[in-house]
Amino acid sequence: MESEEFLKARKVLDKTQKEVAELLGVSIKAVHSYEQGWRTIPSHVERQIFFLLSRTRTSDKVLKSCWIVKKCPPQRRKRCPAWEFQAGKLCWFINGTICECKSQQNWKEKMKICRSCEVLADLL
Repeated sequence: MESEEFLKARKVLDKTQKEVAELLGVSIKAVHSYEQGWRTIPSHVERQIFFLLSRTRTSDKVLKSCWIVKKCPPQRRKRCPAWEFQAGKLCWFINGTICECKSQQNWKEKMKICRSCEVLADLL
């Protein structure tokens, strides 16, 4: 997540730097540093931001589960944690999901795929 995206997310959430710091469990100085681009936004902070945004979504668009969007065959579904936990609308939140036919090695790789997927795309 880049600094501009973090700032936009905070504004969408309609929170001050202090309020978002409390929600994320970080200092106000950290939030300021994220927004200024002085500090890299850790994956756990990015994940929490996307989770908060997903809970405030008011779109009339009906979200489809990831296995429907990606047209995953039954064999792949059975191996995927998103299917196992019936979290197809929060698949981007779960590590180890089988996107692009394989589990991604780390959060950064996973988010490259998730950012171009319609399941996550409408949050920001």
